[in-house]
Amino acid sequence: FGEGVTAVVVRQKGAAIDEQAVLDGLKDRLARYKQPKRVLFVEDLPRNTMGKVQKNVLRESYADLYSAGS
Repeated sequence: FGEGVTAVVVRQKGAAIDEQAVLDGLKDRLARYKQPKRVLFVEDLPRNTMGKVQKNVLRESYADLYSAGS
C-alpha cells in the first residue's frame, strides 16, 4: 500500500537509545520485510481501559508520514 513499517517505541527512563540502535537490534530478529523503516519515540502509548495499545490511534496520529506528498 505504499506504507512503510514504523515502530513506535517508549524509552525506559534514562535510556540512551536511538533509532539506529533499535534498527540494528531488530536486524537479525525479524524478517527483512517486517523490519521498521522508521522508529518514533514517544512518552507513552495510547491505551484503552483494558490496557491494550490503541493501534488505530497511533495510525491516525502518524498517517501523514506516508502520505503521497512525502
